[in-house]
Amino acid sequence: MKLLIVDDDGLIRDSLKILFETKENWTARTAENGEAALRLCEEEIPDIILMDIRMPVCDGVEATRKIKTKFPDVKIIMLTTFTDDGYIASAISAGAEGYLLKSTPADGIIERIRAVEKGALVFDKGVKLTAGGAGRDTLGTPNFPELSQRENEILSLVATGLSNNEIAAKLFLSQGTVRNSVSVILEKLNLRDRTQLAVYYWKNI
Repeated sequence: MKLLIVDDDGLIRDSLKILFETKENWTARTAENGEAALRLCEEEIPDIILMDIRMPVCDGVEATRKIKTKFPDVKIIMLTTFTDDGYIASAISAGAEGYLLKSTPADGIIERIRAVEKGALVFDKGVKLTAGGAGRDTLGTPNFPELSQRENEILSLVATGLSNNEIAAKLFLSQGTVRNSVSVILEKLNLRDRTQLAVYYWKNI
């Protein structure tokens, strides 16, 4: 796997590079800001990018937006210290497939990279996602009028990166019910997959 590590902290860049290349035998390049990352993508397209948020010259959210525009198949995981909803929403809206904290153990980062490679959305357990926009029901769940209350609940959980199994356990439903509900939500919102659902959610709450 070809990785690109983007962070203005040289120690973090070098530590992650050593980790991935020695433990997983992955190829890892590094960049100190978003602008440098875009240049490296133009030289050789990585499979997955680990992207910090606050960086000089070009921050992680803007870099994610630019890279996704030119290279839509590149998967990007935000790796940061910030848990603010605004950062999370901006990152997902820009196209990121994940949002992890730098306090995540090394094995956890590797596990989530593999999950993103397979098409999953990933969020660190330390990230507490709360919706912060218009249209909510009495439970605080964002309310999309074209969806039922249960479908709104399932959509919000999909947007936080939970699997069908995790959603089923949380809402005391069967996996089949959740799977069917996700299909109905996709059809109602005219979206293709779970990633598009998450982007739709964070853009519209």
